[in-house]
Formats: sequence, C-alpha cells, structure tokens
Amino acid sequence: MTIHVKRAFKYRFCPTDAQAAELSRTFGCVRKVYNMALAARTEAWVTRQERVNYNATSAMLTAWKKTGELAYLNEVSSVPLQQTLRHLQTAFTHFFGKRAKYPRFKSRKKSRRSAEYTTSAFRFRDGALTLAKMTEPLAVVWSRPLPEGAKPSTVTVSQDAAGRWFVSLLCDDPGVKPLPENGNAVGIDVGLEHLLTLSTGEKIANPRHERRDWAALAKAQRCLAKKEKGSANRARVRLKVAKVHARIADRRRDMLHKITTRLVRENQTIVIEDLTVRNMVKNHRLARAISDAAWSEFRSMLEYKAQWYGREVIAVDRWFPSSKLCSACGTLQDRMPLNVRAWTCGCGITHDRDVNAAHNLLAAGLAVTVCGAGVRPQRSTPGGRSATKQKPSRREP
Repeated sequence: MTIHVKRAFKYRFCPTDAQAAELSRTFGCVRKVYNMALAARTEAWVTRQERVNYNATSAMLTAWKKTGELAYLNEVSSVPLQQTLRHLQTAFTHFFGKRAKYPRFKSRKKSRRSAEYTTSAFRFRDGALTLAKMTEPLAVVWSRPLPEGAKPSTVTVSQDAAGRWFVSLLCDDPGVKPLPENGNAVGIDVGLEHLLTLSTGEKIANPRHERRDWAALAKAQRCLAKKEKGSANRARVRLKVAKVHARIADRRRDMLHKITTRLVRENQTIVIEDLTVRNMVKNHRLARAISDAAWSEFRSMLEYKAQWYGREVIAVDRWFPSSKLCSACGTLQDRMPLNVRAWTCGCGITHDRDVNAAHNLLAAGLAVTVCGAGVRPQRSTPGGRSATKQKPSRREP
C-alpha cells in the first residue's frame, strides 16, 4: 500500500527589521479579519438564523478593503487573509460536527501569531524562501535538509511567546514508507515516577523537565508580578518567563520524539491506555506533574508516527483494571492505592505494579484484535463497560 505523507518541516529564521515589521503587520491583519468574520457569522446566526459560509466572508473581506478605516488591509498579502477565513470555516465545520466548541475570538496578547501562505504568495528557489510583499529572502537556518526535490505547498510563518521566529514548510515526504513487519508487540504503562514502563520490563525515567527550571521560572515570575501592567519593564520580564517555558517545552518535545520514534521502529503493535488527561489534571496535587509528563503529546506522536510507518496502536479502555489484575492467574485485587508499588498475589507471584500493568495492557490489546471489543473486565457489577476499545492508527486498505 502506497502512503503519501504530507510533512511539515519547521525551521527558525532571523528576519530583518523590515521583514519583522511586515510580518507583525500581517499577523495583526490576520487577527482582525478573523475576528470580524467571526463576529459577522455570529451576528447573522443570532439575528436571522442564517449560516454564513466562506464565500460570503470572502466577499465581506473585499468590501472591507474598500472602506477608509480598513484600507490598511491592502498593505499586506491577501493570501494569509483568505487563509484565515478558510481556517474559520474549518472551525465552524468542527463545531457543527460536534467535534469542537464554538470558535473564539483571537486575542492580541494570548493568541498564536501566525500567517499562512500558499504557493501563489511565496517563491522557493535554490533554498531561498521569499514571501509576498518582501524584496529579499528570509534568513532561514536550515537545520536539516528538505526531502529531495521537495516543493512546499504551504508556508506558515509564526512567532512564539519567547520572540522566536519560525517558518514551517508543508511538502510531500517520499522518505516516509511502511517499515518491514517484525511481529513485535509491547504494552506501555505511563506514570509519574517512571514516564513509561514497557511490558518487556524496561522502565524509562521521567526527566521532570519543569523541575530542572523551577528556580529560574519562580524567580522570573516573582519579578514579573512586581512590574506595572503595560510597562516596558513588564514586557521585558515577560519575555524572560516565556524563554524559560520555551526551554522546558523544547527539551520535553525532543525527548518524546526520540522515545516514540524508537518504539514505532522496534514494534509492530503498541498497546497503551486510553487516559483522559483533561480530567486527571483536575487533581491539584498531581496536575503539575501530569502536565509535565505530557502523556497526551506522547500518545499523539505515537499515533501519527505509527500511521506513517505501517504500525498499529491499540488504546485499552481507561476502566480496565490493569494495575489490580494479576497478569499470571487473573485474580482481581479489591484495592490498589497509589503508594503500593509492589504486591504479592495469592498465587505467590510478586508483581511490580507498573510492569504488571504493562503486561495486562498488552494481553488485553492483543485479545481485542482477536476477539473484538466484546472482552470485558473482571468486575462485580454485571454488564460493565467494555474492557478495551480498539483504536488502530491506520486504516485497512
């Protein structure tokens, strides 16, 4: 089966003063158009029960550019403005499909600063990228090469809270191909003491990236709290706080990429637990540690890489008692507090809590591929929830 993968390659770049001013102006216009279109669509629905689509908002944009107070929209490239209307249309599609909440207005201070350019608004030749309304190419730091003969279809320019500039090039990557099948299967139990525990017995330590920078982060945040809102000093210190957060996020993302790539390369089937992290972080004693572990990001990376390389990811239902179930005899314990890290079953076998959970997850995941979703956990109440639910990361041909 041939897989065509569109992959985004992200690089840092250093804009000139003129380029930074042009991009900042574009970000502002993109935000303005998005908010005006969202307000128009909301008003049309509330007052007239009328759904306004992309074509209507595009006609509105043309009219806005002809007014005196919005004439500045003509000073930037029209492509990012049209793209933000398409993004708004996508947001409404997800909302009406009950896959997302109602679209929200973009904030000048909190929303992501970005602009998307299609092929008509940029030129990419001999490793030089030039955007519309600019006379010279961007000084991109090519930290890794693009695929041979790659032709970007979309370029997204963004600036993060730490003031760093990034450009993301979306193009086909012919180097992404299904890996040879090896028949290996592994169960993975996530945790806080150890980030991952594999059914093979291997434990991957939790580096606790945020804890390494707690002192620097706390100092910067205390200094920020003392600055007057709206002052230049507050903006300067806010940048320091953002740089600490960016350093933490970069280390975390780098580690997760290395782990997930290794797991996908080594195993044909990967079984994980279907955790609801959004509910788990409501526990205020563990919320910070759970957020730092980034379980959701780990699962997201695992799933899309498995889809790229022809692997399979199975998510076991969160109600499956993986920690309380003996992987040898199947006996279900009544209670298993979090402070119990090792326990002895009535059959005489002593279990490491996390390794035992990984074994049970692997067994349940393999069972559901054979028996379907009818496998149920050992629970006292009849007709309980399905123990596992199969979430394959790729579609069958």
